[in-house]
Amino acid sequence: MDLRVEHLTCRRGAAIVLRDVTFALPAGRALILRGPNGSGKTTLLRTLAGLTPPVAGTISGDADHLAYGAHADGLKAQLSVAENLALWAAIFGTGRDGIARAFAAFDLDTLRDRKVADLSAGQKRRAGLARIILTGRPIWLLDEPTVSLDAANVALFGVAVRAHLTGGGSAIVATHIDLGLADAADLDLTTFAAAAHGGHTGADPFAEAVE
Repeated sequence: MDLRVEHLTCRRGAAIVLRDVTFALPAGRALILRGPNGSGKTTLLRTLAGLTPPVAGTISGDADHLAYGAHADGLKAQLSVAENLALWAAIFGTGRDGIARAFAAFDLDTLRDRKVADLSAGQKRRAGLARIILTGRPIWLLDEPTVSLDAANVALFGVAVRAHLTGGGSAIVATHIDLGLADAADLDLTTFAAAAHGGHTGADPFAEAVE
């Protein structure tokens, strides 16, 4: 399922942050958002997810194909990991096979009966990321997904993303970490900064791959 963004202008509050963002994300590919803190990575993801209306430009793609993973883990503290994931599975109509995949992808079996309130920050993060699988949606929008994860679990997350891409899904990930995604394209958001004056080219980050 492709996602196409053309001449998108995004705001954070009343301030224009990004102008003329243009790219196409093919199925089976990942796009890594680059840029320092404050460059607009979260703003762009929230705009793509429909949480913040764009100021201008177009987003071509079905909103029901998008799954947004923000900084919050989206878990109920007094429920167990299994209860939380069952709740999300019920919301998205995911079957038992989907729940099993989510547990396996993020190595959650030993935490199945633990209350979320009793988990470490990294364990909560893994359980929160498992929700993305349960959405069953092909396009993942992920904002700093590896926060609180150690090196082993960053690698585990990279495996989960690669499996999603192999299955025909796609992902846009804001991260400073190398996820080991060899075919991922980079999009440097500093080239779309609202303060810049004609400094960006608007080039498609996947152009070389599809020529």
